[in-house]
Amino acid sequence: MAGSRGARLPLQGGLPPGEALTGAVLEIACDESGFSGTNLLDPATPVIVHASVDLSRDEAAALIRTLRSGFRFSPDEVKSRQFLRRREAAEAVEWFLSALRGRAYVHLVDKEFFLATRVVDLLLAEPSYAAGTRLAGDRRQAAATLHRAGRAAGPGWAVFLAAVVEMLRTKRRDRADDRSVQRFFAARDALRRHVGDEAVGAVLDALDPARVAEMQARLYAGDRTIPPPLEPLLPALAETVLHWSGGRRRVLVIHDEQSALTQDRLRRLQAALAAVDPAGPSPLAGLVMTDSRDDPRVQAADLLAGVARRMPGIPGDGPLRPLLSPARGHDPGAVVATHEAGAAAVAHDPSAVTAEQEAT
Repeated sequence: MAGSRGARLPLQGGLPPGEALTGAVLEIACDESGFSGTNLLDPATPVIVHASVDLSRDEAAALIRTLRSGFRFSPDEVKSRQFLRRREAAEAVEWFLSALRGRAYVHLVDKEFFLATRVVDLLLAEPSYAAGTRLAGDRRQAAATLHRAGRAAGPGWAVFLAAVVEMLRTKRRDRADDRSVQRFFAARDALRRHVGDEAVGAVLDALDPARVAEMQARLYAGDRTIPPPLEPLLPALAETVLHWSGGRRRVLVIHDEQSALTQDRLRRLQAALAAVDPAGPSPLAGLVMTDSRDDPRVQAADLLAGVARRMPGIPGDGPLRPLLSPARGHDPGAVVATHEAGAAAVAHDPSAVTAEQEAT
């Protein structure tokens, strides 16, 4: 994220640990691919990939050196776009993923499913930084059901999602003539006519204009208790931390600079994750920003994220599968979603919010 030439700007955001960490603490390095800001319906980037590695600096540097040998990459970084253009890409990717087995985790977020979680978690319940994660409980199942039925309902689903984005995008809007809530409910009503599933109908019917308008007013007023409504990176980070913590240890995250990861948001996320074990500390020990050019671990995570987003085929049948969390067969929201922008079809488990295409 930092400038590639000249003097570097100070890194922004993060939540460094306020005191010396004790007990079992795991340090991981993370990066993402497919981040598109609030443009969540861009067909070129239907998913965002959050990748993490459990490597030492020396291990990551050795891995990058091995990949660079025989390839003419930038002296600073190895990027997936360059990597996958090479004739030897298939063999190199297989080696790279095998080298990371047991030491990496990939979390895919289908942006359409993320918007479905926002409808359920923010518009039908009191907002929480646990929204969009496995900690959302039954709302997770409701979002998965809405997503599945919506996709089957035809063009009305795309119109509905566009209305969700318009209503929740509160910046740079003329509020004097804002009819986005009315347009949202018009899209809701149109979608409702094409949805026969009773459970989904109940979710759509429960949306209340007064409550939705109140939520939008709180967003306009800058209510920080509401998680940023169009920011999928925070729930992706939450799932990454929960995965590596396993309920047994705290996780210190080293992350490439991301403006979405502000200190205030990370403190709120840290508190929300503490609900996993109210008697103990939060599994998120802290998050330290870095420039990927300075840390080979982040370079490895960046390369993994890019490879995962661009890899063709179904991860469950390919070399990426060992880096995904086990699918939960009981999850009623597990579906297969299709990547449109030349990517792939990905089996996902939205309630596990793991690496699979969560349609998240």
